Amino acid sequence: MKEKLSLFRLQKWPQIILFTVFVAVTSTALYLSQKSVISFLLLLSSLLLLYYMNLKNVTKWIMGSVLLFILIPLASSGGPAFQSYMEVATMVGIYVTMALGLNIVVGMAGLLDLGFVAFFAVGAYSYSIFATPQAANFMPFGHYPLDGNSFWIFLIIGAIAAAIVGVLIGVPVLRVKGDYLAIVTLGFGEIIRILFNNGDSPVNVTGGGMGIASVTPPKIFGYELVFPNQFYFVTLIILLFTLFAVRRLEQSKIGRSWKAIRENEIAAQAMGIPLVKTKLMAFALGASFSGMMGVVFAAKQAFIDPTSFTLMESFTILVMVVLGGMGSVPGVILGASVVTILNLQVLTELTNWVNQLNLSGVVSIPDALSPAKMQKFIFGALLITFALYRPSGLIPAKNKVFDKSKLAANGESPNDFGNTDQDGSIGGSTDSVSTDQKKIFS
Repeated sequence: MKEKLSLFRLQKWPQIILFTVFVAVTSTALYLSQKSVISFLLLLSSLLLLYYMNLKNVTKWIMGSVLLFILIPLASSGGPAFQSYMEVATMVGIYVTMALGLNIVVGMAGLLDLGFVAFFAVGAYSYSIFATPQAANFMPFGHYPLDGNSFWIFLIIGAIAAAIVGVLIGVPVLRVKGDYLAIVTLGFGEIIRILFNNGDSPVNVTGGGMGIASVTPPKIFGYELVFPNQFYFVTLIILLFTLFAVRRLEQSKIGRSWKAIRENEIAAQAMGIPLVKTKLMAFALGASFSGMMGVVFAAKQAFIDPTSFTLMESFTILVMVVLGGMGSVPGVILGASVVTILNLQVLTELTNWVNQLNLSGVVSIPDALSPAKMQKFIFGALLITFALYRPSGLIPAKNKVFDKSKLAANGESPNDFGNTDQDGSIGGSTDSVSTDQKKIFS
């Protein structure tokens, strides 16, 4: 059986034909059905199948773009559940982007950050304050709320503001490492949430515990974006930009520096890597992606308050990174998608289905074991199962294998390249650093 499977993976056209049939069947079923969560999930899983297919990267990107930009929205539009599908897809894009940002800090640089949601909050409030009359409480000039066209500028402003906060948090916390670093970042994350919660006095800047409502929706060419299917494309474009930036960063000199610091700080410093500067770069870049998605989240929800940025959100994003595989970009994408879909759709639909059976008298469930109360328990049990059977992550990082004959033919040596993974992400571990590797960072 394994031999047949291996032989099948080497043949491109049978894979393409089977993949095309699978996508056609699932998309047709989703379009014709009024509501089919299974069809929607199967169509989304086609992206995972595409990742494992034996095709060129360019071909995979083209096919994936067609799926994301055309086929998934079109197939989901056939019934009344269209906006709910797009809501889930949009939230998946938001959390995947934040998980990719946290993967820079945790997976690449090895800095355990438990307050990452604070940067998400900074981006959300940076737009919400100026896209509502809230800014008039402390701004002596200007007319507020700003027009929806300012949303596109605030994507950059939110990223810069979150990066600055990331540096300000990083300067004091980088004196510690390991468990103490986790505790300190956890504290800073809670401090920022409390600042937003108490920011209604003496000057009402953040709205306090009441939050900020009626956030101005974005505009493009005079057209307001208010529905989830519209925000889906905005989120998707930002996600693709984030993915491109992260892949370029991890294959660059700074990416190899992050990896060296993660493996051995003393050896990295001996090779001339500035520890503080490199770590602060990781904090700033990781925070900037979260800040951008904070702006999108505030515009999409049209209302934010401090309860959206609790410590549990930071834990959830960290779970996405660890579950997918720290340092593995495809793994983090899969981990964030799995966790988000489980929380927002699968477990919710399962809870509603069991509640209907209970109300109709088919089954009798005690109040103490009601599905609504057991939803977090089921989610935790699934995470434990994943951790037991996939301890390195759903798609763990793997060291890249070089063809020595091709390198020798080009007059190159394997030591001239960084130790990157097969999927482009950084992984593996080393106990020592060779003299040849020192050249990488010089």
